Amino acid sequence: QEERIIVLETENAALHLKLAVYQGWAGRSTNEVLQLYSAHGQQQKLQRSSVVTHLHEALKRLKKDMKSLHSFALELSKDFQRQCKAYLYQVLTAVQGIQLQNEAMQMFQIKAFDLEQSLQEVTERYEKEKQKRRALHNSLVELRGNIRVHCRIRPSLPFDNAAGHSVSQDRQRNFSEKVACAIDDETVLVKCSRPGHASINKTFQFERVYNATESQDTVFADVAPLLTSLLDGYNVCIMAYGQTGSGKTYTMLGPQLEENFAYAMDDESELGIIPRAAQEVFRLISEKPPGSYWVEVSVVEVYNNEVFDLLAKDSCGKVFGVKRDVVTTREGKSDVPLLTYETVENASEFLHLVIKGLQLRVRHPTLVHAHSSRSHLVVTLTITTIVSGDNFGTSWEDEQISQRLNKEVSCTYPQKTRDSRSTSSSRASSPAQLEAAEKLKQVKTRLQLVDLAGSECVGMSGVTGTALRETSFINRSLSALADVLGAIAEQRSHVPYRNSKLTHLLQDSIGGDAKLLVMLCISPDQKYLTESVQSLGFGTRARQVQRGQIKKKNIPVLSKTK
Repeated sequence: QEERIIVLETENAALHLKLAVYQGWAGRSTNEVLQLYSAHGQQQKLQRSSVVTHLHEALKRLKKDMKSLHSFALELSKDFQRQCKAYLYQVLTAVQGIQLQNEAMQMFQIKAFDLEQSLQEVTERYEKEKQKRRALHNSLVELRGNIRVHCRIRPSLPFDNAAGHSVSQDRQRNFSEKVACAIDDETVLVKCSRPGHASINKTFQFERVYNATESQDTVFADVAPLLTSLLDGYNVCIMAYGQTGSGKTYTMLGPQLEENFAYAMDDESELGIIPRAAQEVFRLISEKPPGSYWVEVSVVEVYNNEVFDLLAKDSCGKVFGVKRDVVTTREGKSDVPLLTYETVENASEFLHLVIKGLQLRVRHPTLVHAHSSRSHLVVTLTITTIVSGDNFGTSWEDEQISQRLNKEVSCTYPQKTRDSRSTSSSRASSPAQLEAAEKLKQVKTRLQLVDLAGSECVGMSGVTGTALRETSFINRSLSALADVLGAIAEQRSHVPYRNSKLTHLLQDSIGGDAKLLVMLCISPDQKYLTESVQSLGFGTRARQVQRGQIKKKNIPVLSKTK
């Protein structure tokens, strides 16, 4: 045990030595830690002092900014107060203005009510004056003459200088010289000259003369009043007369109407009398009570003194020309049995049918005109007015009743395509429908638009064979037309309408049952002097025709308001 105690004491002493060593190391480490801590504290103090400095500087800057913001806020407050006062004053002024405007509005409402009453009275007086205007307008047209003659001088065209014959350059220059011109709106001057003779100036007077620069719009503006007469109960006929290539088809139809329908509709300024007349007729009808009118169209041509229906269809529905005959009814009117009539509801449908007919029209090139028409074209618009037989001065409500009755008895009227003979066929109807049908009357007026074939000089046109035969029939029919006008002008007991199918077909229009307008078309060049003088002479003779007062169909006044 003593030896064990000595060993343990020896180990204890060694451990004390180690402890002393470790304590020395711990003391040195503690000193080092204290030194580091003090250095870290000094460093932190330095950093804090720099941050405080920066913060102090920032604080100074903020104080300055606060002072400037405070002053700016004071200025804004003052401005806001001033603006509030100004806006408040404006609001008060606006309120006062609104009150004044309300008072003025009330006064205006009172005045508007008075004006509405006055407008009703003026409208009633206007309707009465409108009826008087219609009567005065028709009287004015009658005073201007039953047959009105207008003359249109076309401009020179490229084909006028085309070498149809081998002639010298001097003669070619003479041919291109302009010898016809418009002195004013009513006078044509023609310089007539022959080799070895002095030049003679001839003048021709007409209701209206158009020079080469006047447009289609200007021409139709003088034709449009006749369409008003059409809906007032008068038949109207407009025909174009002149030599081949003088501009008749252009005046009546426009350029390339039969070849390119879309082009013709896009360029409305070039449309002729026929499409413009259709548009005007449907515009006038649109102002009338709905259902009181319907429109039918027929297209015929007179070719080689034969009448052809250009809207007739075969069993497959294909359009082809069918020969028809012209007869005289018991009443002395001309009629074409079995003629095809198509019902149209707008101008587009009308033009579509006219184009179908024009595709069948006979044409043949000549030395004068490459697309010379070899037949007379007659387009007829028949306007049927449905009226009550009891009272012609019916109110709007009565017209509505008449329209309902019309629908009830619609089986007696044509639907889309009718034949001039087929409408006379009767169907079984109830007593009420028959009684309603008896109370309705149909009044028909016609607008005939005629594009005559051009008169030709065989030597100039250079036609032979079939074209020569066509020229012979054309010239004979135009000569027959001149003979009819001459017989009427001289008041002969017999008028030779039946000498030609053309005059027989147009008997009613020529003989005094329609307001007739003849549109003379002439060329200004020396080359066509003979034909131009002949056309002007025809127009002069036509102006001298006195046919008596035109008969008016008995049509009541139809208005949209009561």
